[in-house]
Amino acid sequence: MREIRILEVKSELGAGTRGSSLGSDAIKIAALDVGSRYFKQHKITEVPNENHLLLESSGSAHAKRISGVLTMTERIADEVCRTLQNKEFPVLLSGDHSCSAGTVSGIRKAFPKLKVGVIWVDAHSDIHSPYTTPSGNMHGMPIAVLLDEDNLDCRVNKPDQETLNYWYQLKNIGNIAPKIGYADLVYIALRDYEKEEKYLLEKNKVMIFRVADIREEGAGKIADDALKYLSHCDLIYISFDVDSLDPSHLKGTGTPVPGGMTIREAGDLVSRLVTNKKVCCFEISEVNPTLDKDNLMSENAFEILQRASDAIVNA
Repeated sequence: MREIRILEVKSELGAGTRGSSLGSDAIKIAALDVGSRYFKQHKITEVPNENHLLLESSGSAHAKRISGVLTMTERIADEVCRTLQNKEFPVLLSGDHSCSAGTVSGIRKAFPKLKVGVIWVDAHSDIHSPYTTPSGNMHGMPIAVLLDEDNLDCRVNKPDQETLNYWYQLKNIGNIAPKIGYADLVYIALRDYEKEEKYLLEKNKVMIFRVADIREEGAGKIADDALKYLSHCDLIYISFDVDSLDPSHLKGTGTPVPGGMTIREAGDLVSRLVTNKKVCCFEISEVNPTLDKDNLMSENAFEILQRASDAIVNA
């Protein structure tokens, strides 16, 4: 039996659309609506946020609110590290996906000598840097942070020195950089990325499982294949961005992309993944109830969370 601790991270500094900081509360409401005691059954810690910075200038055009993102990344890393050292399994309900850089940093901080694999279930590759980003939104950069990747070969921006100083600090949290290598990374449901990101994915032969692969072979087989690919890793972290789901009926996320997974496929995938003993952390991000109708995304995110948690506890 593994004991779960829920870490709530109500931060949306890295997003371009407002509202993902409300995601964890919306998921709690969804749980109440179906009479679930889920949030009574597990210990909860809330990581303090810096959302007051949303009322101030976004700063650098190529890394918006990066000083606040750095603060949050450090806080999340500390809390994840503490949770793991207490022999608890961290389940994160986070706002925007930039939070994930803190999560993996925390795993590496807790286990600096172990190799960490990342399974990134997301429509996007999130591998931009301040040198390549078209938007400046930090939720498009966490994988680059973890890889210590600037992608200077595809440079299109000229970030100022202050931005680059913060970027360096972000990549070097815990004095470990890179946190992961390209061979330690698997994407599932990836289907939307810019040419600069495509360059890195192809150059480094990154493992990608498409939605079509899930349809053809089944979610369970893809989960097994992803875990097998990362068998050289000591620990595995799973990040689930809800935009990996198909948006035809689910609007409650900031960057929806057609052609995603069904709720059942996602639930089957995640519940199969987390049964692996190497999996040490699970995160759901980018639920945005302000873009939703009838809290549907939160209801479905809670269903996936519940299935994942049951599998974690019983693994």
